[in-house]
Amino acid sequence: MKYDLPYGMRFSILGRTFKRQLDQRLLEKDLTGVQLGVLKELERLEAAGAAEVNQRDLENASHVTHPTMTEILKRLERKGFIRCCQSSHDRRHKCIFSTEKARQLQQEMSYMDSAILAELSCGLSQQQLEALGEILDVMLDNALKTCKKGCDENDQKTCGQHSGI
Repeated sequence: MKYDLPYGMRFSILGRTFKRQLDQRLLEKDLTGVQLGVLKELERLEAAGAAEVNQRDLENASHVTHPTMTEILKRLERKGFIRCCQSSHDRRHKCIFSTEKARQLQQEMSYMDSAILAELSCGLSQQQLEALGEILDVMLDNALKTCKKGCDENDQKTCGQHSGI
């Protein structure tokens, strides 16, 4: 092995590098990683068929406080990524909807993700990339099994490791 580092350290370095490169690209879109995470969670809930997504849903999934989420949503609405309105079911709640701008961003994010992976995997053959994908899928399955053993059903709905999968 070229690097005498524990595997956990290697994953950590790769994760931080991936995140840093993604954050740099997000700056061009006037977004932060946290804001992107909220948009991804909103997209996931909408795709799952949620009739209405409210602030509490996003707070639980993102593990942030009510005041923090309020500020995140205000900024996303000002930037045109979401639209907020009063819930038709409960006037105390605000419904949050993604806009066309947010949907376009999701398509761009897929490209950004691929571009960052291409940079980090430069020098790997197509066969090695496919093997890497298969290995990561097995490891992800194992991580999810481990998490599910430790999470009860309610936690699994909001656990960051279960979101989007």
